[in-house]
Amino acid sequence: MSPCKEQNTGDHRCGEPKRLETESHSAPSSCTPPIDLNFPLPGEKGPACLVKVYETWNSFKVNDIIEVYGVLSVDPLLSTISDDWDSASALVDPADAMNTVEEQRVHSPPASLVPRIHAIVIHKLEHNNPLMPVSIQDSAEGKLFVSSFMSEVSAVRGELHGFLTHAFLGDSLTAEFLILHLISTVYARRDVLPLGKFTLNLSGCPRNGTFTSFIYQILQQLVPASYYLPMTIENMNTLRFTPRKDYTANRLVSGLLQLSSHTNLMVDETVLEQGQLDTAGVHNVTALGNLITWQKVDYDFSYHQMEFPCNINVLVTSEGRSLLPSDCQVLLQPQTAPSNIEQYVAALLTASLPSLLNKFRIYLSLLQFLDYSISEEVTKAVEDDFVEMRKNDPQSMNADDLHRLLVVARLVSLSVGLTTLSRDTWLRAKQLELQRKARLQEKTYLNGNEL
Repeated sequence: MSPCKEQNTGDHRCGEPKRLETESHSAPSSCTPPIDLNFPLPGEKGPACLVKVYETWNSFKVNDIIEVYGVLSVDPLLSTISDDWDSASALVDPADAMNTVEEQRVHSPPASLVPRIHAIVIHKLEHNNPLMPVSIQDSAEGKLFVSSFMSEVSAVRGELHGFLTHAFLGDSLTAEFLILHLISTVYARRDVLPLGKFTLNLSGCPRNGTFTSFIYQILQQLVPASYYLPMTIENMNTLRFTPRKDYTANRLVSGLLQLSSHTNLMVDETVLEQGQLDTAGVHNVTALGNLITWQKVDYDFSYHQMEFPCNINVLVTSEGRSLLPSDCQVLLQPQTAPSNIEQYVAALLTASLPSLLNKFRIYLSLLQFLDYSISEEVTKAVEDDFVEMRKNDPQSMNADDLHRLLVVARLVSLSVGLTTLSRDTWLRAKQLELQRKARLQEKTYLNGNEL
């Protein structure tokens, strides 16, 4: 048998306790501490497994999404930990003979708790949306699917905008920007700058997280992978955000920010209370800021840090302006005030047909894979427009404003199924930005009068 490598995987969509008690096949339970299944997300439980890969194991990267076909093994005799390490294992991989007891325990948990899958075929997935073909860009099936769906993109966008407007209590502008946020993705990197990210700060949200949690319920219905992070002092001080290397057990201990590409992370600042961040809390806030700004997570290898690029959509909800960096701040302005927000959200979801929700799910995932370009003619028109805006009001537009406007224009184009920027789309993007800034300025003016 050729040497093999193991991948510890789990269902990252589940919640609840992270550590589970387990049976011991080699010692009484009172003598054996619980096995840590090493789920990245806190409060998580669900199926975990060890995938034994016999070929091309080094082609996989951290946080890749894979589909595995193999032989399931749950025989406890194949995972019994013994002080006398089976000398036959050295024939499989000589390095196994040098493993410590702690390494053996971590890498060979009871099969009743962590079954083995001996991989026969492994596919690296572009996405984890089951409503779309596995390959979008490199297969005839994927190209046919895209061309078929593009004919109804505008109609689906209109339906989705109406759905989100109801979710935000009649706030049409916030619904517009949330659509742009949900279809954003890092499509390239220029030096250290990730291109395409669009972190959204939704300010003006009521305190205590009630409204935000209901918005998250709706978000969960639209995207394949998401996580809700209440930004409490306790969470920031106690949770482990960045993965670290455990040299005793010779494994990588997972962290909360160890998320697969296209995961939607909602950070809720409305639950933030007075308190003091300790060293771990400051480190976690810094890690969140680096994720938002640079789309990277620093893994802790004790003697050095190693950067791992990521592609995570971050939505920050806050009462005022967020403490975290963002690409765009939108002030929530509800037009209605339902007496019971829980019943309101439940009624909204109940009234939405499953077929329509499926179209929303396809729409939001598919548009992230579309190519986009700007012609030389439109580029020249944008440059001239920028010069003109600077001439009329130098304070209204700087380089950062232009960059954000170009990102908004790109996303507005893609949201209606256009893969190139047109003059009309550019004007639409400018209008959205003017409306967004007008809200913030009005809020600032009113606060100034109150003071």
